[in-house]
Formats: sequence, C-alpha cells, structure tokens
Amino acid sequence: MSLTAVRPRLRTDRAPQTPTHGADRPRRSVVLLVFILGVLSATSSLATDLYLPAFPQIAADLNAPESQIQLTLTAVMVGLALGQLIIGPLSDQLGRRKPLLVGIGVFTATSLLCMVVQTAEMFSVVRFVQGLAAAAGMVISRAVVRDTFDGDSAAKFFSRLVLLVGLAPMLGPLLGGQLLLIGPWQLIFAVLGAAGLAGFGLVFFGLPESLPVHQRVRQDPKQMVRHFLRLVADPRFIGPTLTMALSFAMTFTYISAFSFVSQEEFGATPQQFSLIFGINTLGMILGNQLNAALIGKMHTTRRLLIGLLGAVASVALLLGMHLAGHTSLVAVTAVLFVMMFCTGLISPNATTLAIVSQPSSSAGSASALLGTLQFAIGGTLASAAGLHGGTTMTSMVLVMLVTGLAATGAFALTAARGHAK
Repeated sequence: MSLTAVRPRLRTDRAPQTPTHGADRPRRSVVLLVFILGVLSATSSLATDLYLPAFPQIAADLNAPESQIQLTLTAVMVGLALGQLIIGPLSDQLGRRKPLLVGIGVFTATSLLCMVVQTAEMFSVVRFVQGLAAAAGMVISRAVVRDTFDGDSAAKFFSRLVLLVGLAPMLGPLLGGQLLLIGPWQLIFAVLGAAGLAGFGLVFFGLPESLPVHQRVRQDPKQMVRHFLRLVADPRFIGPTLTMALSFAMTFTYISAFSFVSQEEFGATPQQFSLIFGINTLGMILGNQLNAALIGKMHTTRRLLIGLLGAVASVALLLGMHLAGHTSLVAVTAVLFVMMFCTGLISPNATTLAIVSQPSSSAGSASALLGTLQFAIGGTLASAAGLHGGTTMTSMVLVMLVTGLAATGAFALTAARGHAK
C-alpha cells in the first residue's frame, strides 16, 4: 500500500480546537502516523546518540579535550531547545508541513557538513545548527498528536510513539559502534544525512496537514511572549514540563557521560559500550510498555510519580555502591537498566499532562516551550558532570541524583497541585 493512498484517511474535519479521540480512526492510518512521527522523532534522537561511541576517537582526531567534545553534544541540545521555541509557534501560524520539511532539509545538509569539520569549535557550531533543524521533527510531532488525539487516546499514542522513538537511543550507539568497525567517525554523519533524506520523503508523501487553516493562530512577537508567559504561569503545564526537563537532565547526564566512564574507568570497548547502552535503552522501552498497559487502570499522575521515585532510588543505590567500592560494569549496567525502566514511565506521562492541558490551536507553542525547557535545562545541567577534572563516575552519579531529586520536587510542588483538581 502506497503512502499517498492513505493520506486522505489522516485528514479530519473538526470543529475549532476539538481534537478527535482517535478511536474512530482506521487502524492502518494510526499505524502509519505512528511510523512517520516516530521516524521524525527518532532521527532527532539519532543526532545525539549515534556518535556517542566515537567520542574518544573524535577527541583524538580533532586534537581536542574530552570536555570539548562533550560540548558538541550540549551544542545540539541548545540548538534543539532554541529551535523548538522558534519552530513550534511557526507551526501554529503556518501549519505543520512546511516548517517540518524545511527543518528536515537543513538537518540533512548539516549532517553532511559534520563530515568535513576540522576543529572542535567548528564541529560545535555545525552541531548547534543541526540541533536547530532537528527540533522541527520533535516539536511538530508532538503538535500533530495534539491536533489529532485527546485524553487517554493521546497518552496511548504517545506510548506507541515513545516505543518507536526508544529504538533510536537503543540502536543508535549499537549502530554507531558497528560503523566504527568499517569506517571513520565521519561515516556516522553520512548515515544521519541518509536518515534525513528518508524522513523528508516520508513527510512529503505520507503526512498531510493536521492543523486546518481556520485553527491557525497568527501572533506578533509580543503576543508570543505573552503566550509563553501564560504557559509558564499555568501549573497544569509548567509542573509536568519542569518534571520532564529535570528528569531528562538526569537521563542525559548518563547519556553524555557514560561513554567516557565505561571506556576509561571500566575498560569497555566502543562496541561493549554500545551494547550496554542498547540494553539500558531496552529497559526504557519495557517501562514504556508497562505505562501503556496501566493506562485506564491508574491515573496519569500516579504513573508519573512511580517512575520518578523508582529512577531516583536507582541512582541513589548506584551512588551508594560507588562510595562503598562495590561497582563493576555488570553491576552498574543492572542499576542503570532499572533507572531507564523507570524513565519509561516518566516521559510519556509528563508530556501528556503538559500538552493536553492546552488547546489544539496552541499545541505548537506548548510543545515548543516543553521541548525548549527540556533540552535547555537537561543539556546545561548534564554538562556539569564534565566541568571539573573531566568526566568521572562520581561526577556522573552526583549530577544524576541531584537532577532526579529536583524533578521529583518539581512534581510535588507544582504538577500534583495543578492536576489534583
């Protein structure tokens, strides 16, 4: 069945700001929508995860310290944060397809530019632009879901989407490690460019516009600022958003630091690191599937709280093991697996609470602010693990514990109050 054949089925005729519940949509169209949005979001994840096994090689090739190579990851995070803040409101004004196609095109071009950089500084600049472009896939995917689904239907769709997106951080480092066996680290960015081209084709042929013209909102910069301030002041939105951002900082600290920790402190090879990373990401996918099974049986806020408490407890256990001198690569992997399992309960529920609290006409802006805070806070706090004396097991676990506790505190102070009504 061709992609174009199902395009009319994805269109909906809705009253303003009234998304469908998704129950009456043909199953094939839902599966196709999950696949397309999953590929778009996964490509953005690949931009951060695919080159992780190559960190030591890139540092040696560009004659740069480890901390500077880690900053290229932070550059992508900052780009993703700012890009969502720009592209989200644009998609509320122009529709979803046009900004998405432009973003994918720029992402593809910058992926190829990464292959020819000569310095770590230039690498960081190109990666920043790449992050700006990759933001289109992430922010618009969430907005399309809000255009199309509501309530538990949205939570179920986000769970399906996270399942597919979760394959990227699981398979990304595994693929990156294998690519290093057959070529230099530049080959990784050639693969990213090919993924960008594939995403462009999927959107062009298979993703119709989900935001009708009569629902689009045109705002001048002052109106946009006021709208963002309103979102920040809304506890129903800002509570789960801060919870998401701070828990992402915990997870991203592990993502950005464990390549160095596993290879330099535990003697793992790039391929072994990739395997461990994939195993731990499988934990997140399994947690996500548990979350999907609990939908309709347990309230969203309770599922989120269970995920937060489990993740923080796991990191606290890891710190205790490290201080007691009882760590090994197998033991650390086991504890991190449990932590990632718990994050599978955090991401879809925090995202659902934040996005569904807002009307469809402002879903792009809400998704943009959520993503901006997620990557700005997450990327900035995670970089603290490598600021003093390089990245170590101690610095990684301490930053993870502090950010995990902060996420739980944000949930307790704001999200619970906003959704307990």
